[in-house]
Amino acid sequence: MTVRVVIADDQHLVRTGLRMILAAEDDLDVVGEAADGAEAIEVCAREAPDVVLMDVRMPGVDGIDATRAITAEADAPRVLVLTTFDLDDVVYDALRAGASGFLLKDAPEERLTTAIRVVAEGGSLFAPSVTRRLIEEFSRHGERQPAPALDALTERETEVLRHVARGLSNAEIAAELFVSENTVKTHVARVLMKLGLRDRVQAVVLAYESGLVSSTRSSGPPS
Repeated sequence: MTVRVVIADDQHLVRTGLRMILAAEDDLDVVGEAADGAEAIEVCAREAPDVVLMDVRMPGVDGIDATRAITAEADAPRVLVLTTFDLDDVVYDALRAGASGFLLKDAPEERLTTAIRVVAEGGSLFAPSVTRRLIEEFSRHGERQPAPALDALTERETEVLRHVARGLSNAEIAAELFVSENTVKTHVARVLMKLGLRDRVQAVVLAYESGLVSSTRSSGPPS
């Protein structure tokens, strides 16, 4: 399957560099570019991409507002936020706006292409080691809100949700619970369906904001 990609960044050189990287991959096809959020919205409406590489800071309509508008549409593409700093405050807002993942701009080329494929397949929040810090910081920005829908989950589904919220992959969860990876995928799908969530990002946010999972980060430097 070919993944259709739109690149949104206000720097021409960045867009050119990203396009060259993706052009070398047989299964990745850049179908459009945008220099700001408003143009990104227009290009996505016209080209119907699978994934949008979204810069956050752009003139006019920024990446956050563009992400919110793009993900609000039916059959919306996945948005992979490109950011300079792994704990940049705007990333929290981007996740709230509907982004499915994030990646640092200085990430190796192979990590970028892998992240696009992961997000296109419904995965989220690439780079677990950074994800845990990001989500823990993100959880501090919002008030704890009860989530009655959690009562609809079975004990095993709740356990799986806790592991998802801690940044574990399906394979890692399977190892923790001594079950197959396909079983974990089924549990995750049921969690998303019961909670009315679009993807794992929303599940992670709900888990922290509801208090199901608490931030345990120490006061020392991040690992």
